[in-house]
Amino acid sequence: MKLLLDEMYTGLKDHLTVLGWEVTTVRDAGITGKQDREIAEHAKKHGLLLITQDQKPAELADLLHAKHILITTASIAAMVDKEIREKYPETR
Repeated sequence: MKLLLDEMYTGLKDHLTVLGWEVTTVRDAGITGKQDREIAEHAKKHGLLLITQDQKPAELADLLHAKHILITTASIAAMVDKEIREKYPETR
């Protein structure tokens, strides 16, 4: 599966590529600054999984039945909590 990184996640491209994902960004696709609807439609049209932290493009992708991941503050906090607990179990 190929990923489409929304603008705020373009810096993850190299990391995700190293992890084995095929990655493109909105910049690579020439849709930087486009409307949320256009980004969601691009993901759907090209069979890309949209990675975003913005609610609206995630909701539009959902309505279009396009694959997407919405990264929320809560999901980031849960990941940080998990990492701390695994790396430093004594700090509880």
